[in-house]
Amino acid sequence: MPYALVMGASGDIGQAVCEKLAGQGWSLYCHYNQQKEKVLNFVSDLQKRYPQQDFFMVSLDMLKETEVPSFLEHLFQVDGIVFASGFTFYELLPETKADQMDALWQVHLKTPLLLLQSLQEKLAKNGDGRVVFIGSVYGHRGSSMETVYSAVKGAQEAFVKAYAKEVATLGITVNVVAPGAVQTKMNDNWEPQELTELISEIPLGRLADPKEIAAACNYLFSKEASYTTGIVLPVTGGWLE
Repeated sequence: MPYALVMGASGDIGQAVCEKLAGQGWSLYCHYNQQKEKVLNFVSDLQKRYPQQDFFMVSLDMLKETEVPSFLEHLFQVDGIVFASGFTFYELLPETKADQMDALWQVHLKTPLLLLQSLQEKLAKNGDGRVVFIGSVYGHRGSSMETVYSAVKGAQEAFVKAYAKEVATLGITVNVVAPGAVQTKMNDNWEPQELTELISEIPLGRLADPKEIAAACNYLFSKEASYTTGIVLPVTGGWLE
């Protein structure tokens, strides 16, 4: 039975990924930081629906890299990892504080790399490990008011392309799913008129459902995707492409 670690399982996309992978027979480590009750209810529901699989709650503040070693002690078999944790700041660059830059870098890139350093051996054990970063269309298109977020998402893409080459002989595939505008709580900062204008720019005329992002991730975790590595898979409804 394969085991996947889903970082950011408390978020809308992370939860959708957990649902999709569980339905495909994966046992899961569901990571959270603050929303313990939400993840507890979610994991309990998965346990009832898939009693032959294992579902664990694992907690880590990704801003505190000193907690990474103790977090790793809770992980045994790991065949796949999805990095779905993330956040952004809507500010012009001159208004962005140094600690905000550090936080974006830490959560989106440094902590994931530290985890991969320690988990690579586990991922390689069965010869078909999977790593997926939930990136952003801004990683290759950029966005004003989110310059640092765009930068770290672009860094994710660069890392994935390089790391995919480094671990290919181990049977590990490494990819990015790059969503466009998704119907998540990250949109709570948008005014209704701004959201309407955004949707008008999307060729398919709507926001993505988190389940559609999870479906792309599920494909990259599948046996059929064993020859797919080092790519950025846009799921954008045609927006900004």
